[in-house]
Amino acid sequence: MRRFVASSFGLGLIPRRLWGSDNGAGTFGAALAAVIALPLIDKPLLGAIVAVLAIAVSLWSAAPFSDGDPGWVAIDEVAGTLVALVGLAGIPWAVALVIARGADITKALPGIKRAERLPGALGVTADDVLAGLYGLAAGWVLVGLGA
Repeated sequence: MRRFVASSFGLGLIPRRLWGSDNGAGTFGAALAAVIALPLIDKPLLGAIVAVLAIAVSLWSAAPFSDGDPGWVAIDEVAGTLVALVGLAGIPWAVALVIARGADITKALPGIKRAERLPGALGVTADDVLAGLYGLAAGWVLVGLGA
């Protein structure tokens, strides 16, 4: 059960079946989050609640697999992406999604590599949530600018 949930309900296992590696599994998880977030665009409080629940589910489901953050574990990307999209719509929503994925993939923004080194499931999840917060911040800057 935990493996199924940790793999974003099997989506994180697709890349290995298609091209023999886990590369891209997180993007499958992020895509699931985007689909979940679409009906929540005009419901920011519910979106925030769903994001917090996704973080809790990520911490729970990834715990047995947290040695080395296996690539097929994609529930952490669901959590981080849901954080990125809270209360956003339109261009800011899309920019937040891209920033969050880019920050998670490259680990180039401050604190993300450090968050990933936290122990166990916390490290698996924290880097994605931090990347999501960067995306959320970028999205809200655009909202503030009138985008």
